Amino acid sequence: MFGNKPTTTIDLVGGVNSMKKFSRLQKYVYLIVNTKRMATERYIKLGRRTALISFLLGTAIFGLYFLTSSSGLLFLGYGFILFTGLINVVILIAILVRAGKDNENRKRLLTISGIMLVNIPIMLAYCWFAIILLGTMRITFTNDTGTELTDIKIVGCGGGHIGKLEKGESKTVWVKITGDCSIYLDYLSNGQRKEETVTSYVTSSMGQKVNHKIDGRDKDIF
Repeated sequence: MFGNKPTTTIDLVGGVNSMKKFSRLQKYVYLIVNTKRMATERYIKLGRRTALISFLLGTAIFGLYFLTSSSGLLFLGYGFILFTGLINVVILIAILVRAGKDNENRKRLLTISGIMLVNIPIMLAYCWFAIILLGTMRITFTNDTGTELTDIKIVGCGGGHIGKLEKGESKTVWVKITGDCSIYLDYLSNGQRKEETVTSYVTSSMGQKVNHKIDGRDKDIF
Protein backbone atom coordinates (compact mmCIF):
# COMPACT_ATOMS: atom_id res chain seq x y z
CA MET A 1 0.00 0.00 0.00
CA PHE A 2 2.69 2.44 1.00
CA GLY A 3 4.63 1.67 -2.17
CA ASN A 4 1.84 3.05 -4.44
CA LYS A 5 1.77 6.58 -2.97
CA PRO A 6 4.92 7.97 -4.67
CA THR A 7 3.61 6.76 -8.04
CA THR A 8 0.30 8.58 -7.49
CA THR A 9 2.17 11.74 -6.55
CA ILE A 10 4.31 11.54 -9.69
CA ASP A 11 1.20 11.00 -11.87
CA LEU A 12 -0.48 14.03 -10.33
CA VAL A 13 2.56 16.19 -10.87
CA GLY A 14 2.82 14.99 -14.45
CA GLY A 15 -0.85 15.75 -15.03
CA VAL A 16 -0.48 19.25 -13.65
CA ASN A 17 2.56 19.87 -15.86
CA SER A 18 0.64 18.60 -18.89
CA MET A 19 -2.25 20.92 -18.12
CA LYS A 20 0.15 23.85 -17.78
CA LYS A 21 1.72 23.02 -21.13
CA PHE A 22 -1.72 22.72 -22.72
CA SER A 23 -2.76 26.07 -21.20
CA ARG A 24 0.39 27.72 -22.58
CA LEU A 25 -0.32 26.23 -25.99
CA GLN A 26 -3.87 27.59 -25.84
CA LYS A 27 -2.57 31.06 -24.96
CA TYR A 28 -0.03 30.89 -27.80
CA VAL A 29 -2.68 29.87 -30.34
CA TYR A 30 -5.04 32.56 -29.04
CA LEU A 31 -2.27 35.14 -29.30
CA ILE A 32 -1.56 34.20 -32.92
CA VAL A 33 -5.26 34.27 -33.88
CA ASN A 34 -5.90 37.52 -32.02
CA THR A 35 -2.83 39.18 -33.56
CA LYS A 36 -3.99 38.10 -37.00
CA ARG A 37 -7.45 39.47 -36.33
CA MET A 38 -6.05 42.77 -35.07
CA ALA A 39 -3.89 43.08 -38.19
CA THR A 40 -6.95 42.51 -40.39
CA GLU A 41 -8.91 45.12 -38.43
CA ARG A 42 -6.15 47.63 -39.07
CA TYR A 43 -6.37 46.96 -42.82
CA ILE A 44 -10.15 47.37 -42.72
CA LYS A 45 -9.97 50.63 -40.75
CA LEU A 46 -7.23 51.96 -43.04
CA GLY A 47 -9.26 51.18 -46.16
CA ARG A 48 -12.44 52.69 -44.69
CA ARG A 49 -10.70 55.89 -43.59
CA THR A 50 -8.85 56.26 -46.89
CA ALA A 51 -12.08 55.90 -48.87
CA LEU A 52 -13.95 58.37 -46.65
CA ILE A 53 -11.20 61.01 -46.55
CA SER A 54 -10.65 60.76 -50.33
CA PHE A 55 -14.38 61.23 -50.95
CA LEU A 56 -14.80 64.14 -48.53
CA LEU A 57 -11.72 66.07 -49.69
CA GLY A 58 -12.49 65.46 -53.38
CA THR A 59 -16.09 66.62 -52.90
CA ALA A 60 -14.96 69.71 -50.96
CA ILE A 61 -12.48 70.74 -53.67
CA PHE A 62 -15.04 70.21 -56.44
CA GLY A 63 -17.75 72.05 -54.50
CA LEU A 64 -15.51 75.07 -53.93
CA TYR A 65 -14.51 75.10 -57.60
CA PHE A 66 -18.17 74.96 -58.64
CA LEU A 67 -18.93 77.97 -56.43
CA THR A 68 -15.88 80.06 -57.27
CA SER A 69 -14.44 78.85 -60.63
CA SER A 70 -10.99 79.42 -59.13
CA SER A 71 -8.22 78.15 -61.41
CA GLY A 72 -6.11 77.47 -58.31
CA LEU A 73 -8.71 74.99 -57.05
CA LEU A 74 -8.78 73.38 -60.49
CA PHE A 75 -5.04 72.67 -60.38
CA LEU A 76 -5.36 71.58 -56.75
CA GLY A 77 -8.03 69.12 -57.86
CA TYR A 78 -5.78 67.63 -60.55
CA GLY A 79 -2.94 67.22 -58.06
CA PHE A 80 -5.31 65.75 -55.49
CA ILE A 81 -6.56 63.12 -57.94
CA LEU A 82 -3.02 62.02 -58.82
CA PHE A 83 -1.82 61.96 -55.21
CA THR A 84 -4.82 60.23 -53.63
CA GLY A 85 -5.12 57.91 -56.63
CA LEU A 86 -1.61 56.60 -55.99
CA ILE A 87 -2.24 56.20 -52.24
CA ASN A 88 -5.55 54.43 -52.84
CA VAL A 89 -3.97 52.00 -55.31
CA VAL A 90 -1.19 51.07 -52.87
CA ILE A 91 -3.63 50.53 -49.97
CA LEU A 92 -6.07 48.64 -52.18
CA ILE A 93 -3.35 46.23 -53.33
CA ALA A 94 -2.29 45.67 -49.71
CA ILE A 95 -5.89 44.89 -48.69
CA LEU A 96 -6.35 42.47 -51.60
CA VAL A 97 -3.12 40.68 -50.70
CA ARG A 98 -4.36 40.42 -47.11
CA ALA A 99 -7.71 39.07 -48.33
CA GLY A 100 -5.88 36.33 -50.21
CA LYS A 101 -4.20 35.19 -46.99
CA ASP A 102 -7.05 35.65 -44.49
CA ASN A 103 -9.88 33.29 -45.42
CA GLU A 104 -11.85 34.07 -42.28
CA ASN A 105 -12.12 37.83 -42.98
CA ARG A 106 -11.87 37.72 -46.77
CA LYS A 107 -15.45 38.89 -47.31
CA ARG A 108 -14.99 41.95 -45.08
CA LEU A 109 -11.70 42.84 -46.74
CA LEU A 110 -13.21 42.54 -50.22
CA THR A 111 -16.17 44.69 -49.12
CA ILE A 112 -13.79 47.46 -48.05
CA SER A 113 -11.97 47.10 -51.39
CA GLY A 114 -15.30 47.58 -53.17
CA ILE A 115 -16.04 50.70 -51.13
CA MET A 116 -12.66 52.14 -52.10
CA LEU A 117 -13.33 51.40 -55.76
CA VAL A 118 -16.62 53.33 -55.61
CA ASN A 119 -14.53 56.52 -55.41
CA ILE A 120 -13.29 55.93 -58.97
CA PRO A 121 -16.62 56.61 -60.79
CA ILE A 122 -17.31 59.49 -58.38
CA MET A 123 -13.99 61.18 -59.21
CA LEU A 124 -14.54 60.53 -62.93
CA ALA A 125 -17.96 62.19 -62.65
CA TYR A 126 -16.38 65.21 -60.96
CA CYS A 127 -13.77 65.45 -63.75
CA TRP A 128 -16.47 65.18 -66.42
CA PHE A 129 -18.53 67.93 -64.78
CA ALA A 130 -15.44 70.11 -64.35
CA ILE A 131 -14.82 69.85 -68.11
CA ILE A 132 -18.41 71.00 -68.72
CA LEU A 133 -17.85 73.97 -66.38
CA LEU A 134 -14.65 74.89 -68.22
CA GLY A 135 -16.64 75.08 -71.45
CA THR A 136 -19.45 77.18 -69.99
CA MET A 137 -19.86 80.81 -68.94
CA ARG A 138 -22.19 80.93 -65.91
CA ILE A 139 -23.30 84.54 -65.96
CA THR A 140 -25.60 86.08 -63.38
CA PHE A 141 -27.32 89.07 -64.98
CA THR A 142 -28.67 91.77 -62.68
CA ASN A 143 -30.96 94.52 -63.92
CA ASP A 144 -29.30 97.72 -62.69
CA THR A 145 -31.01 100.10 -65.15
CA GLY A 146 -33.81 101.19 -62.82
CA THR A 147 -36.47 100.05 -65.29
CA GLU A 148 -37.98 96.74 -66.39
CA LEU A 149 -36.10 94.92 -69.16
CA THR A 150 -37.74 92.55 -71.63
CA ASP A 151 -36.73 90.23 -74.47
CA ILE A 152 -33.13 90.03 -73.30
CA LYS A 153 -31.11 88.21 -75.93
CA ILE A 154 -27.67 86.86 -75.04
CA VAL A 155 -25.84 86.99 -78.36
CA GLY A 156 -22.59 85.20 -79.17
CA CYS A 157 -21.07 81.85 -78.19
CA GLY A 158 -23.93 79.46 -77.38
CA GLY A 159 -26.34 82.34 -76.79
CA GLY A 160 -29.36 82.44 -74.51
CA HIS A 161 -32.52 84.34 -73.65
CA ILE A 162 -34.21 85.93 -70.64
CA GLY A 163 -37.85 86.91 -71.06
CA LYS A 164 -37.99 89.65 -68.44
CA LEU A 165 -35.98 91.17 -65.61
CA GLU A 166 -37.63 93.43 -63.08
CA LYS A 167 -35.65 96.30 -61.56
CA GLY A 168 -32.92 94.80 -59.35
CA GLU A 169 -33.83 91.22 -60.34
CA SER A 170 -31.09 88.68 -61.15
CA LYS A 171 -31.02 85.53 -63.23
CA THR A 172 -28.18 83.12 -64.05
CA VAL A 173 -27.71 81.80 -67.58
CA TRP A 174 -25.29 79.07 -68.65
CA VAL A 175 -23.75 80.11 -71.98
CA LYS A 176 -21.85 77.41 -73.81
CA ILE A 177 -18.43 78.46 -75.15
CA THR A 178 -18.19 77.54 -78.84
CA GLY A 179 -14.55 78.26 -79.62
CA ASP A 180 -13.38 81.87 -79.99
CA CYS A 181 -16.37 84.15 -79.46
CA SER A 182 -17.72 87.25 -77.73
CA ILE A 183 -20.89 87.82 -75.70
CA TYR A 184 -23.17 90.85 -75.72
CA LEU A 185 -26.76 91.67 -74.77
CA ASP A 186 -29.61 92.89 -76.91
CA TYR A 187 -32.67 93.96 -74.90
CA LEU A 188 -35.71 96.22 -74.70
CA SER A 189 -35.74 99.05 -72.16
CA ASN A 190 -38.70 101.51 -72.19
CA GLY A 191 -39.56 100.29 -75.68
CA GLN A 192 -36.06 101.03 -77.02
CA ARG A 193 -33.67 98.41 -78.31
CA LYS A 194 -30.25 98.53 -76.64
CA GLU A 195 -27.02 96.62 -76.83
CA GLU A 196 -24.38 96.05 -74.20
CA THR A 197 -21.07 94.14 -74.28
CA VAL A 198 -20.52 91.46 -71.66
CA THR A 199 -17.15 90.18 -72.83
CA SER A 200 -15.27 90.91 -76.02
CA TYR A 201 -13.42 87.60 -76.09
CA VAL A 202 -13.79 84.15 -74.60
CA THR A 203 -12.54 80.77 -75.79
CA SER A 204 -12.50 77.09 -74.86
CA SER A 205 -11.49 76.23 -71.27
CA MET A 206 -12.17 79.81 -70.12
CA GLY A 207 -15.43 78.93 -68.37
CA GLN A 208 -16.13 81.14 -65.36
CA LYS A 209 -18.83 81.98 -62.85
CA VAL A 210 -19.29 85.75 -63.14
CA ASN A 211 -21.72 88.56 -62.42
CA HIS A 212 -22.80 91.20 -64.92
CA LYS A 213 -24.83 94.30 -64.07
CA ILE A 214 -27.00 95.45 -66.95
CA ASP A 215 -26.76 99.23 -66.87
CA GLY A 216 -26.54 100.26 -70.53
CA ARG A 217 -22.75 100.54 -70.52
CA ASP A 218 -20.28 98.27 -72.32
CA LYS A 219 -17.89 96.35 -70.13
CA ASP A 220 -15.60 93.32 -70.27
CA ILE A 221 -15.78 90.78 -67.45
CA PHE A 222 -12.21 89.67 -68.21
